[in-house]
Formats: sequence, structure tokens, C-alpha cells
Amino acid sequence: MKKWYDEEYEFTVEVTGFLRGDHTERYCRNGEEPGDRYTCTYGCPVNQNGQGICSKTMMMLYPLMEAVRSGGDLENLGGDGKYSKTVVCPDGCVIFRLTAKPLGNENFHKGGFWKEP
Repeated sequence: MKKWYDEEYEFTVEVTGFLRGDHTERYCRNGEEPGDRYTCTYGCPVNQNGQGICSKTMMMLYPLMEAVRSGGDLENLGGDGKYSKTVVCPDGCVIFRLTAKPLGNENFHKGGFWKEP
């Protein structure tokens, strides 16, 4: 892969707990545990071992990440800050906290990075 664009935001997704229960076995198919941490800019979030976040959860996170990238405020979507929101996985098992950090780079669309030279 040849990443050529410096993204505007870095995202962190941290497992903060379980909605029910206190262990991952027979509960979370991906094996998520409190304290697990995933990061990304545009690609899918991975942990320090290169393992990806639950694909079902990513379906929920992606629209929130796009809202941030387009200048949105996560408080308008139930977040607890402009750049943070807590979500529960679609299976109702694991609680995640999404946090965005602005990197100070130009927006992909407004900067015309998608245009051919």
C-alpha cells in the first residue's frame, strides 16, 4: 500500500466495558476486552498487534467517522463531546468509545486531493 494523503483526523476506539457480564468468552466473538485500543486515520481500526476491530462495530463507527471528517459535531449525534461518542456493538455486548483527534491537515475534498493534476 502507498498511502499518499495525510488525513485530517486520527481515530481511537477503546473498549470501555461490557453491557452485560464480565468476560469475553462465549460473549464477544472478536474477543474484545476492556482496555483494548484500536487506532486509524482512514482505514479500519487495528490494535497494537495489527488485529482489526469487530466488523459489525465498524459498520456503526464508519458513519460517525465520516460525520467528523465532514465537519460534524458528535454531540449532535448523542456524543459527549465534539470529537467523542460511546457506542454499543450491534450484538449488544461490548461498549466502545470513539475519539477523534484533529491533525491539522487539509480536507481531502476541499483541498482537491481527489482531482487529477
